[in-house]
Amino acid sequence: MKKWLAFLIIIIYLAFCGTARAADELSLQCKSALLLDGDSGQVLYEQNADEKCYPASVTKIMTMVLIMEAVNAGTISLDDVVTVSQEAADMGGSQVYLYPGEQRSVDEMMIAIAVGSGNDAAYAMAEFVGGTYGNFIQMMNDKAAELGMSGTHFVNPHGLHDDDHYTTASDLGKLAFYAAGLPGLLDYTSIYEYEFRPEPNLLTLWNTNRLLKWYDGAIGMKTGYTEEAGRNLVAVAERDGLRLISVVLGCGERQGHFRESMDLLNYGFNTFTRQVIYEKGTKVAQIPVSKGESDSVDLVAAVDAGYTCRKTETAEITQSTALQESLSAPVARGDVGGVLTLYKDGRELQTVDLVAAADVPKGGLFRTWKKLLHMAL
Repeated sequence: MKKWLAFLIIIIYLAFCGTARAADELSLQCKSALLLDGDSGQVLYEQNADEKCYPASVTKIMTMVLIMEAVNAGTISLDDVVTVSQEAADMGGSQVYLYPGEQRSVDEMMIAIAVGSGNDAAYAMAEFVGGTYGNFIQMMNDKAAELGMSGTHFVNPHGLHDDDHYTTASDLGKLAFYAAGLPGLLDYTSIYEYEFRPEPNLLTLWNTNRLLKWYDGAIGMKTGYTEEAGRNLVAVAERDGLRLISVVLGCGERQGHFRESMDLLNYGFNTFTRQVIYEKGTKVAQIPVSKGESDSVDLVAAVDAGYTCRKTETAEITQSTALQESLSAPVARGDVGGVLTLYKDGRELQTVDLVAAADVPKGGLFRTWKKLLHMAL
């Protein structure tokens, strides 16, 4: 009981009272670590980030990425029914106890993977999305190559140990940054409790990512553990407009991946701040519209455009816009008409789509005649 109390005191201190620390003062008790700005992907801190590590169940971030990509592309639906194969049901390790022939929706399978870390659910979804298990593994490695994860190789969708199944903190940062931007994915990893099987034996899933309860601002992603990998955690947290992504791999102590993640996130929130130059929806430019009821339309930032810097730093930011020559009516609100790019010291920080602020219907015949007459005069 005394050990538990002491641990809770440490958790409260790290979550809410961590003091500002310089990067060279950080001494994380893990094999490797990484801290990213969640808006730009900028590396804010790293420790042996390119060292080969075993991901364990953090692997499931890639599995969820491929599932949500298929959902967002319309290839599959969250309501689609997945039938569990014998091979999926036979998976060991962390599981949600699926049985052969059991049918669950894609939505429920995502919850089983994100919250319960079900190896059986990950296997079943690999077969469902990939058509075959082997094809899904190829999809995982193809996606890793696309994201520039040059130090990663996957041989399964769940993370049970295999010497040929490996990654790096740097690569997992790239994956997590991409995953956090996929519509819907963080919604699943932020679920803390879910009643997966009410009967005959109640099975309530509790998210293995305790930061969702222990750390102010935590919103996802995924834990992992095997004896060979140690304790891993990829976490996403937001405070005061600043989103951070942390990666800690190879922690030895039982709760070490939580403690080291909170220490790393506290360093980030104490040291850095997010400066917004253009809020989402702010006018940045204007573009001509051909054959429309209006001759032009305002272009606004599709998302907040800004930069992350140290609280003690005064950054000099430059910007550029690349616009299409014109848009052709009808124009729908949200149509992309260009991009805004922010730079710091010549280095690209963020690129944001510039989108139409309003609909512009196609101009009628009378308006066309009026314009032609005006031009003639």
